[in-house]
Order: sequence, then C-alpha cells, then structure tokens
Amino acid sequence: MFSSSIRELLCLRQLYRAIISGQRCKAQVGLRTYCRPAPLLTASPTRALIDELITVEGCFLTPNSPITVRARMHSEDGDLWESLAYYYTDGRGTVNLNRDSSIGGSYVGCEPMGLFWSLQAAPGEREGLRLRKRDVETPYLVDLSVLQGHISSCDGAGGQGMRAEQEVAAVKVERWYMSPGVRRVEIRQNGVVGTLFMPPGPGPFPGVLDLWGMGGGLVEYRSALFASHGLASFALAYFDHKDIPGPAKRVNVKDSYFKTAFEILQNHPQICSDRVAVVGLSFGVYLTLKIATQLSVNPSCIICINGPLGSFNKSFNENGVSGTFDEHQEYWSYDEHNNVSFREMSSPKNIPPENFVKIENLNCPLLYILGEDDLSCAAVENADEIEKRLRAVGKSHLFNCVSYPGAGHLIEPPYTPNARASLWTTRPTKLITLWGGNLAQHAVAQEDSWKRILGFLDLYLRQNVNYGAPR
Repeated sequence: MFSSSIRELLCLRQLYRAIISGQRCKAQVGLRTYCRPAPLLTASPTRALIDELITVEGCFLTPNSPITVRARMHSEDGDLWESLAYYYTDGRGTVNLNRDSSIGGSYVGCEPMGLFWSLQAAPGEREGLRLRKRDVETPYLVDLSVLQGHISSCDGAGGQGMRAEQEVAAVKVERWYMSPGVRRVEIRQNGVVGTLFMPPGPGPFPGVLDLWGMGGGLVEYRSALFASHGLASFALAYFDHKDIPGPAKRVNVKDSYFKTAFEILQNHPQICSDRVAVVGLSFGVYLTLKIATQLSVNPSCIICINGPLGSFNKSFNENGVSGTFDEHQEYWSYDEHNNVSFREMSSPKNIPPENFVKIENLNCPLLYILGEDDLSCAAVENADEIEKRLRAVGKSHLFNCVSYPGAGHLIEPPYTPNARASLWTTRPTKLITLWGGNLAQHAVAQEDSWKRILGFLDLYLRQNVNYGAPR
C-alpha cells in the first residue's frame, strides 16, 4: 500500500514537471513568434557640423514595403521646412540612405544627404523664404521620421494634417556651423564692424577675411564653419548694419575700411600674418579683387564665388559714398512672375571701363567658382574677362576656375538647401529676386566646391605652397 502510494506520487510529480516544462516552452515559442522589435530610425552622428555626412538608417520595418523618410525643421523665424523621399524596404525590413535610392519625393537616386539639401518651405508657409542661420551658437534641429507608404505633404499649416499614426519611427539631429571650442568675438575697432571666429587652442592660425554681397548686414555662418576647420575667420559687415553710420541702404564705407579690416585680422596675435586669404561671394567678389589688387595688402590667396570684376558705381573711393543698389534699374529684368534679375548689371559689357578692378595687379592665386545657371550675376562673362585680362599680362597661371552646370548664384556650404528665388525687399513694393540653380545640381556644386575651397586654403595657407611660374 505504502509503496504503491509512493509510485503514484512520483508519477504525479513527473506529470507536474512535464506540464510546467511544456508551459515554459509554449511561452518561449510565443515570444519568438509574436514579439517583434519596434521600428527604429537611427542617425549617426546625431550632432554634426553642417558639412558633415550623416548616416540615416531604418530597421525592423515591414519587409519589402513602401515607406516615406521625412525631414522637418523650423527656421529661426518659425517657418516650417520639409523634405520627403520615397523608398522601399528590403527583405529584412531595412533602409539605408547611404546605400538605397529614393524613387520620388523631394529628390531621386542614392543621395545620402538628400533629406537636408532638398529642404524647402512647407506648403502654407510664406512666399520667398531663404534658409539662413543668424545665431551660429545654436544648431538647426532636424526631426527625421519614417512613415508607412508613400506620403505627400498635406496642404495647409505646413502639412500638419498628416495623420500622426503614419509615423512609425523618428530621430532628432543637430546640425551646427560652430564646433565646440570655437570662440566668437565681436569686433568694433577703428570703425570696422564684424565678428572674428577663432579655432580652439593658442594658435597661431591662418586667417580668412569673409565677405558677402549686397544683401547687407553681418553674415557669420561661413566664418563659423571655417573656424570649425581650423581657420581663423573674420566675417565683415560693410553695408546696411546698425553699427555702420550713414544713410540707410547705401554703402557708406571707403577703401580704407577694407584695408583696415584686413590689417586687424593680419595683426591679431593669434594669426599668421603672412597667411591670410580673402573669400567673397556676389558683390563680395568685387571687394575681394579690389583688396587683393589695389589696397597695398598682400593676401596669400583669394576665392571668388559668382561675382563681378567691376561695379556700376565708383564705389568706396575716399571722396564720398557710392550710389544706392537700386540705381540703374534699366538693367533689371523680370520673369513671367515679375521676379527680378540683376544679372545684366554685372555684365562686363555694361560696366563703365573706369570701374573695373585693376586685375592685372594680382599677385596671388585666385580660385573662381562659377554657377552656370546664375541669374543674379553674369558670372560666366566675368570669369572669362578675368582670365582674358590676366593672360594679357602673363598671369594666367594665377587663375583657377571651376564651373558647375545647373548651379545658381548662392553657392554656399554643402548639404544646405538652395533658394532659386527669395524675397529681396518689401519696400516700397514687394520684390522677389532670382538666384538660379536647380536643386540637385546646385547641391552637387556646393558639396564639390566646398571641398575645393578648403583644399585651396590648405594648400596656400597651411602648406604655404609656391604657386609657381607662368605657364
């Protein structure tokens, strides 16, 4: 009786263990079968300089399915900017923007940084916007997300009507012009107005004098990026700035202003005095050429981006101020939308001969960057004129030109969106000006030219290369 009871108890124990073991097995099988990781979107790095490549990858998505990868950010004025790209996930449910091609949306093809350079003002935002960074000590914050299916931006309120449940994964990235350790120093010295950006460390550093065009004010973001690459850079204001006295909307400074600015940079104790360059865009090209050829200073090299060899007005002489920009409107032209182009104002055939820079005095290497679809400056004609005049005096070896088909006027640091047209003024009437540039081709120009700019500055400022004899 007793042994029989023991046997029954042992059988019951074995049965209990078998039942428990089976339940555990079922639970494990259930977890493997039904519990999937949530969709994940990653960006590496999540904090990067504006010209740094960011790798964007999605995983644990539905395999072999259509998705939309979207970028959104707000400008400093609160306007919403957006880009969309259409992809298909692979058999593992992944997508990688470094590897895969977009089949539509804001761009097509394999474009690792396409989400960033294709950003445009979202539907419903103000007309004529251009994305420009004013506060370089803060980043652009860009929200990246993956949505199910191929989704178009909804009309009104910047696409706010898009259903929230379509977003399956998201990540935020920071894009900076100013890297950690770079110092921003406001300069108000001897009447000169600007901002000096110094790389980390004691120096001495090569220097860059940074000039923009007739948009006026003080534009800092290119200088901040130069300093992030180890070059001290002085962003100079010369027009339409509150700290520059004189009538509004007129260039009230003289030649001596630019010479003084160059010398402030050159004489700084942390600057290599014999390794200073000048970089100019648009009307800043005219100033760059004039500084290098007529102001008794000796830059190591100069870089010109889509700008003229001369000026309509006898600008910056010591006898008085120049005329206003809105003179000579007979050379303005308009498209079918009544947007204005200033291109013909800078054509060499229209500039008074006495107002050309004395380019034959150039004694340093010149890199000229040219957008063939420039609608604001006759850049092709000016580049040709510069080369012709240098060749005539045996200095063609100083001239280096890079030309970009489909690129417009505003060739800026890479992976930033181009504005083919933007608001120029609202007074006395609203006026939108044409810059030119097809989005994808302009992006190629910005990426390639920035590498060339940094390489050119490295060659003639850091390596201090002798630019050689005439060829």
